[in-house]
Amino acid sequence: MQLLLVEDDDAIAVPLVQGLARFGMTAHRVATGAQALAAAAPDMVLLDLGLPDIDGVDLCWALRRAHHDVPIIMVTARRTEADLVRGLEGGADDYVAKPFRIRELVARIRAVDRRTRGSGATTGPVPAEAAQEFGRLRIDHAARQVSVAGVPVALAPREYDLLVSLAARGGAVVLRPALLDSVWASVPGASGKTLDFHVASLRRKLGDPAWIETRRGVGYRLVALD
Repeated sequence: MQLLLVEDDDAIAVPLVQGLARFGMTAHRVATGAQALAAAAPDMVLLDLGLPDIDGVDLCWALRRAHHDVPIIMVTARRTEADLVRGLEGGADDYVAKPFRIRELVARIRAVDRRTRGSGATTGPVPAEAAQEFGRLRIDHAARQVSVAGVPVALAPREYDLLVSLAARGGAVVLRPALLDSVWASVPGASGKTLDFHVASLRRKLGDPAWIETRRGVGYRLVALD
């Protein structure tokens, strides 16, 4: 596996590159956002949030635009829930807080690789249908694309997984713990606030809060709007 490590701290980057090599992973290290954008597309990106030339979340969005299908794991010393949510909203597939053990990071890398390649466990249910429609809402599972009345809706990876988890129940209420387990199973520290934040963001992007009905203290339900 060819990894792109975006990390400006030599004390972290050098031993991390060496540690990943012991697990058969080759990491090309760059120290700035500009170098990351100029690098060839890797199999996966390990991205620090605190870079000298560009905010890590802004860089995450830029990398998403440049290499749409490349998985991104944010690796950062920022540990608050707000930073966690901001990182995932920025388009990251997972989030690892420093300090961490190399085996933990390798496990996360392999888990994200399985999810994004579709060859193993996923963050949400694997639907049998190639696509689902709920009124004006269409979910193309093969392409991981969403549209409302034919207009594409750009979703962050966790937002998409949340929508799929709701859609998999066919309009039934999905309990809050089930959504957290389905979408954030690999993210330590994810809480009810993380779920609520993503639901609010998903409602905004779908263009109408009525798409997702709240059952206070219980869960959420996807509603088919005509």
